[in-house]
Amino acid sequence: MTFWEHLEELRQCLIRILIATLVCTIVVFFFYEPIFQLIFYPSHAEFPTFSFISKWVNSFHIESLQLINTGIANQFLVHLRVSLCVGLICVAPYILYVLLGFISPALYQAERRMARRLVVGGYTLFVCGLLLNYFIIFPFSVMFLGQYHVSQEIVNMIDLDSYIGMFLMLSFLIGLMFELPLFCVLLSRVGLIDAQMLRQFKKHVFVVILILAAVITPTGDPFTLMLVALPIYLLYELSILII
Repeated sequence: MTFWEHLEELRQCLIRILIATLVCTIVVFFFYEPIFQLIFYPSHAEFPTFSFISKWVNSFHIESLQLINTGIANQFLVHLRVSLCVGLICVAPYILYVLLGFISPALYQAERRMARRLVVGGYTLFVCGLLLNYFIIFPFSVMFLGQYHVSQEIVNMIDLDSYIGMFLMLSFLIGLMFELPLFCVLLSRVGLIDAQMLRQFKKHVFVVILILAAVITPTGDPFTLMLVALPIYLLYELSILII
């Protein structure tokens, strides 16, 4: 194929990706109720994580948060933003499949197998990061901030846009941090790092992970900090074993 034929094929791939993303976003937009129920569930006292802890810790007690809306168009804009993000997550496997199909003719057989493993592994790790954020990091963060008081005279009124923005931001950042093994494997394949080098800088990496976790977590308390830092450090150890 000539350069322009390759370019035309890439254009066709991008069109298919845009159409699939648009269809998924529209489907999510019209079937939004169960999705928003899941998103708002961590703000309730009966969330499974809180219920599990309350069974073992008698002194553990929290109250459900009441969300409010302060802008006339905020609910519609939040609806659009969530629909697009959820649609992208749902269509991501197809996007990766189309892009892999575009570049696979230029790869050797062994490289194709490696590329498929990296794609599947990367998406799986990202989903694991989303689950960790949904069940552990975000619920504790939003409850800590939502019930924090500098004075009992001040009543916390959590804005819808603030809640959704924090949820989407943490989901993206934690999912991105879970791509650490994939990033290390790619660097090892091009010869920039090896397992011995990663073992040598364990202490330095742990400090960097703590700093990143402190930046990501909005609460700043040691418990939530370790909830973020510990899984990422375990992923670093996993990267060493994979390499």
